[in-house]
Amino acid sequence: MLAATASEAQTATQVQDRMAIPPPARATGEPVLSIQRTFPFADLPVVKNANGETRAVVHGVLPTGEAVEMHETTLLPGHMPHPSHKHLHSEFMLIREGTVEIDNDGRPERLGPGGVFLAASNVMHGLKNVGETNANYFVIAIGRDTAGALPV
Repeated sequence: MLAATASEAQTATQVQDRMAIPPPARATGEPVLSIQRTFPFADLPVVKNANGETRAVVHGVLPTGEAVEMHETTLLPGHMPHPSHKHLHSEFMLIREGTVEIDNDGRPERLGPGGVFLAASNVMHGLKNVGETNANYFVIAIGRDTAGALPV
């Protein structure tokens, strides 16, 4: 393999900057998610709060550079996990149980079991349990809000 010239290396860096490719995991201290594994529900750590409870599943960076975070939330009837907001990273919300109302940039949309919502980067979104039973959903966050930071 031929060594890159200084000009080629500079061009590669400029392309990386333009494409907003995240820094490698070793540069951010994030764990690299490169080993297949399972995450049994009973083993997930539970954090209870006034709105229900949350279980962290995984966070880190894929070998291809994407930062990812996944958690599961059980939301009590009539509750929201937090007010509507927006952030740089994108999120998928996968509804497992219950009925939720999504704030889709100011437009309310209902989702039930099996429904999926994509919260796009920098677009207002929120979620509220509008059913009479607990709502349960998974969030998969992709990307960072700042260099080296994981989604929240």
